[in-house]
Amino acid sequence: MPSKRHLKSINTPKNWPIKRKENTYLAKPRAGPHKLRESITINLLLKNVLGYAKTSREVKKILNDKKLLVDKKARKDQRLPVGLMDIIEIPELNEHYIVLIDEKGKLTLHKISKQDSNHKICKIIGKTHLKKKKIQLNLYDGKNLLIDKDDYKVGDSVIIDLEKNKIIKHLKLEKGAIALLTSGAYLGRFGTIEGIKKQEGLLPASVTLISGKDKFETRKDFVFVVEQSIIPKK
Repeated sequence: MPSKRHLKSINTPKNWPIKRKENTYLAKPRAGPHKLRESITINLLLKNVLGYAKTSREVKKILNDKKLLVDKKARKDQRLPVGLMDIIEIPELNEHYIVLIDEKGKLTLHKISKQDSNHKICKIIGKTHLKKKKIQLNLYDGKNLLIDKDDYKVGDSVIIDLEKNKIIKHLKLEKGAIALLTSGAYLGRFGTIEGIKKQEGLLPASVTLISGKDKFETRKDFVFVVEQSIIPKK
């Protein structure tokens, strides 16, 4: 019987880059900022995606030597989940990546420059009003940031300087913005927002986007505003 530390491979999320018939059990991600179906463990990242380790023992050595950074921090827990928009770095090899999602729903790594690895795009998923009129932004990756001036809306994105932990740019959910679809029928596609429409009653607002020659509509909460620079070149 498997422990709480493991999952049966046949029950793992479809976005995990594994061959399900080769392993019976795999390390289960610890509770973290990303949902199980929207993340993979550092163990899988190093073995199955990057190919820099063949065994969990090799993964552990890499992490103990502080050779892998996630959002500028050295990580030692191979069960730590990494997910969409996380910044992955291997300084020794001068490799820098952003975690994206493709149209098949699988998490992928996209190479970025060292300069771009200092910044991370985070979606605002909530706001909390605190004492002394302070406002806290609740971000997609579990981070919380205090702001003095409330110019931000839920659904907008912000670009964070990872070293200073401060907002350096505000990406509004508005007409003309570039967005990545994180769920639904158009999962993994990038598009330009053409319009936002509020629905009656309890129905979620919808967003119309244009991607190439295609025009489609999806739920507002499936839209993640990003910058043009992160879109992989085909």
